[in-house]
Formats: sequence, structure tokens, C-alpha cells
Amino acid sequence: MKKYRHAIPLLIYMVIYLAWFSWLEKTNVKNYQVIHVTLDDYIPFCEIFVIPYLLWFLYVAAVVVYLFFKNKQDYFKVCTFLFTGMTVFLIVSTLWPNGHHLRLAVLPRDNIFTQLVSMLWKTDTPTNLWPSIHVFNSMGAHFAVMHSRELASSKWGKHIKIISGILSVSIILSTVFIKQHSLFDVATGILMGSVMYVVVYRREWLLAGRPEKKNNRTPQAG
Repeated sequence: MKKYRHAIPLLIYMVIYLAWFSWLEKTNVKNYQVIHVTLDDYIPFCEIFVIPYLLWFLYVAAVVVYLFFKNKQDYFKVCTFLFTGMTVFLIVSTLWPNGHHLRLAVLPRDNIFTQLVSMLWKTDTPTNLWPSIHVFNSMGAHFAVMHSRELASSKWGKHIKIISGILSVSIILSTVFIKQHSLFDVATGILMGSVMYVVVYRREWLLAGRPEKKNNRTPQAG
């Protein structure tokens, strides 16, 4: 079990995060700052996007678990990325309770996808939204996939990276198409994810574009 002790920080953080988030969901239900931008009103409701929205839970978990077993250094990097953004989200939601009024009073159609949306809306309040953790964690998971050493040398690595990119973008789009987030939540989530990319992966990013130093010393005669 000593081999897997690097799971301890993850388990401790998840207990803290879930307890804190659960408290926020029960507390910030009435008095909160409404988040809304004009462009929100022009985004259509597309219930099929509930699929990538729900796949987010599996996607992020799968990336973390894969790196947990495959590469401890990459695992700690993705945990640093995710934990930082999730903590910022908790602090923001605690100090500045926020929510939106974007959800439809009546769903326009009745099908399996609208039924899933309805179930989601019943279990997830339209509060504690800024910045969007769905957006931020999707970016974090995709960055981790793109920087994975194991996937870089894997036969299926290229295909997995493409699938990860498509899924990540789909999840980000889903947040507005099923009226879970305002564009403001999404924009700030992307901004925070971009900053954290530089913080967490900056060393690799700089080294990747740095030319190799050449040895210009003239050999001395023997």
C-alpha cells in the first residue's frame, strides 16, 4: 500500500471539497449575485449537450486515475491544476454567492435528453457557478493528456489526444447549451485555466521551444 500513498492528498482534498460544496449548495440558495451577459439570451437550448456535460465526471476521473497509476509526476501536476482551480471556485462562491436565471421554465421537448436535463436541474441548483469548474477541469484534464509521457509513446496516444480535445471542447460548449452556466462563467473559467496552464506546465512549455545550446568551443590541439 506504500506504493499508492500518493492517493492520500487526493482523498483528503475530495472530502474537504465535497463537504464545502455541499454546504454552499444549501446556503447560497436565495441571496446571491445574478450572473448574466447579453449574449446568454442568444444561445439556444440544445438538450443533446447534456451527454458531454455528464461525461465530464467520467472524463476528469479517468485522466486522474490513469496518471495515478502511470506517472506520479504527471499525476501531481494535474492534481495541482485541479485543486487550485477548485479551491478558488470554493472561495469565490463563499465570499461572493452567485447564480443565474437562465434555466427554462418549461422544456421545449420531451425526450431522453430533456429528461436527463430535468434530472440534472433537480439535483444541481443554479448557484455557485463562477468560475465554471466544468470548464476549468476539462481544460486541466486535456492539458494533462497532452503532456502525458506515456500517451506520447503509446500506439493510441495520438487518437486519445484528439478524442480528449473534442470531448473537452464539447463539455465547455455544453455548459451554455443546457443553461448550466453564463458565458461569463465560461470566459472566466477559460482565463483561469490558461493562467494555471502557464503555472503548472510552464517549464515544459518553455523547454519545448528553447533551442539546444551548441558547444562552440574550439577543440584544443593535443
